[in-house]
Amino acid sequence: MAGAARILGTEVGSTAPIFLAVLAVHVLAGLTAVATGAAVALARKGTPRHVRIGHWYYHALGTVFATALALTAMRPRQDYHLALIGLLAVTAATIGYQHRRRHRPGDTPHITGMGLSYIAVLTAFYVDNGPHLPLWDRLPTIAFWLLPSAIGLPVIARALHHTRASVTASDRRVARCSASS
Repeated sequence: MAGAARILGTEVGSTAPIFLAVLAVHVLAGLTAVATGAAVALARKGTPRHVRIGHWYYHALGTVFATALALTAMRPRQDYHLALIGLLAVTAATIGYQHRRRHRPGDTPHITGMGLSYIAVLTAFYVDNGPHLPLWDRLPTIAFWLLPSAIGLPVIARALHHTRASVTASDRRVARCSASS
């Protein structure tokens, strides 16, 4: 494997053409996953838009994981931890995706799985790139590992609470309608 190089001011692991090709696909898929993950979280749940963007996120995440495995095969010592985070992200997303796809009752597994997968994506991004980003480069390394969870877990908890509250309110409305019949 050829030595490290700099592209757009950022150090990359190798100048080998195959490494650079896989890295290019990885970066594009990663940017797609980050953008679509945020968009699907903000989209109204259950709408065709939410479903469509969710599919894009899931497929982008699969591509990120596949390319992360290829990059790890080329540089195992440097990248194994990113492959493990990718495995966590893809596993969590698959649980959330399959729960919804199989029309299982309740939103908790879907919200939790997809939310945890997005936290893992952001964690991998910041662990790998944080030291090279303006402002982030001033943070201690542990912050790259913990900040996505510190921000994301309360957001997931809020979404779960909101979902349970809306289901409870809906159940009360149904009970009132049934009682008045």
